[in-house]
Amino acid sequence: MKIVIVGGVAGGASAATRARRLNEDCEIVLLERGEEPSFANCGMPYYVGGEIKSRKSLLVAPIERLRQRYRLDVRNRTEVTEIDRASKSVLVRNLSTGETYTESYDKLIIATGASPFRPSIPGIESSRILELRDLKDADKMHVLATSNAKHAVVIGAGFIGMEVAENLVRRDIHVTVVQISKQILPTWDHEMVTSIEEHVRQKGVTLWLNDSPERFEEINQGSQVAVHLASGNRIDADFVVVSVGVRPESKMAADAGISCGPRGGIITSPSMQTSDPDVYAVGDVVEVKDFVTDKPTQIPLAGPANRQGRIAADHIFGRHSRYRGTQGTAIVGVFGMTAAMTGQSESQLKKSATPYEKIYIHPNDHAGYYPGAQPMTLKLLFDPVKGRILGAQGVGSSGVDKRIDVIAMAIQAGLTVYDLEQAELCYAPQYGSAKDPINMAGFVASSVLRGDHPVIHADCIMADSDSKYFILDVRTEAEFNDGHIPKAINIPLDELRNRLEELPKNHKIAAYCKVGQRGYMATRILALRGFDVCNVSGGYTSWCQRYPFDFAKSK
Repeated sequence: MKIVIVGGVAGGASAATRARRLNEDCEIVLLERGEEPSFANCGMPYYVGGEIKSRKSLLVAPIERLRQRYRLDVRNRTEVTEIDRASKSVLVRNLSTGETYTESYDKLIIATGASPFRPSIPGIESSRILELRDLKDADKMHVLATSNAKHAVVIGAGFIGMEVAENLVRRDIHVTVVQISKQILPTWDHEMVTSIEEHVRQKGVTLWLNDSPERFEEINQGSQVAVHLASGNRIDADFVVVSVGVRPESKMAADAGISCGPRGGIITSPSMQTSDPDVYAVGDVVEVKDFVTDKPTQIPLAGPANRQGRIAADHIFGRHSRYRGTQGTAIVGVFGMTAAMTGQSESQLKKSATPYEKIYIHPNDHAGYYPGAQPMTLKLLFDPVKGRILGAQGVGSSGVDKRIDVIAMAIQAGLTVYDLEQAELCYAPQYGSAKDPINMAGFVASSVLRGDHPVIHADCIMADSDSKYFILDVRTEAEFNDGHIPKAINIPLDELRNRLEELPKNHKIAAYCKVGQRGYMATRILALRGFDVCNVSGGYTSWCQRYPFDFAKSK
């Protein structure tokens, strides 16, 4: 059998090495357009910033290792330009010599990935406007970042954009980030990243949100670029990095009559077979099934690409291996803070009109009495009837990855918030708490479903223009005076039982504290006394995250 693989990196290289481990006799040809067939593209921003010192560290499997250890026919700087399904061959061009030839296959694996989207903006063809897809791009950016550059503009505040921004700052370059939407990290729900936005600003990064470039202009004899924004502002920079998303490189497959989805991703079976049973596709070029919603989507992630490559090789050699879907588990580090997520976001659930409930908690990463405890925010989204976990997001400086990983596994296992209550996780004071944040999320969500803990959210109070809620702040007087939700009345929790006559019996009460715990206690006290009461989920901390520029007005 002869297997031809178009593209390396995560999906293609994984398919090639897995195929060799399953069969010693087949011929495996790996055709890669770039210089290196297997490199850590997720590490490239950190090479640019100097955190990764050696470029060689990015080479996951150098060419010679693939050739010698796995006996692969690896051809770099080799581009496949056409697929002829009738003759089961591909048209190949050697980028070094210009030679073209055909290569036959018994099975073909397409792993062409996704290319950075380069919008049609006047002036974008300038050599000082970069992107970051492969090592060649990283090398070019590394040269500029280690020269005399003083100012760079990053267009796009997603994963790569923020990682590039951080690493350019590490090179003592002033960075301005321009993002078309109202927030950085647009995959997350807005209130979850406001603290990171403030943190990024404190690190010296300038954020231009709700703005976008209209044209680029080379200035100072081509040594700089002027970025003209839709707002009318102009930013002069030594170079610009464009990072506004990616598009699957599926044109060659589509031209060959292979079925693709509406967003361009190649449609595959769970075994990674395309509409042609002799052609497979893996990685960022494929359309995937969302594990939570069971609907098709496009989510470019390295972990799924690796697994898909293995699955394709398994299926070629008759093994029953199926891809279960992508749930979008992702993480990004920004100047020492971490944002992680899994499953559906609230904005996605709203867009699909999926019923959901949510809760916020603000626990420490480990026991508060042990030195060094750091706060985090966890948001849990779940089915409002059965409690099935739909998604989660976390933000903090420590321990966020651990909790989102646990919830990611809970989603894969089909668990509910009731299962999180019972989760048995490792505990010592320097690692966690006897009631881990995972347990706490389960306690709060389960209490909501049982009716013991009715909640309301900060955005619902803000949207309530007719003031149907009596807003009760149960923190201390000092905390209240330092800042509070507008129109709130302060009755500290420890005084509440003796001041019930101050509360309206025929009015809905929204109680809150700093993070939700005292608000929950107040809710239980008042509910047992016959009041119509609910707790503001996540308390004043969630309020400030939702309205970071409004809360100061209430002081």
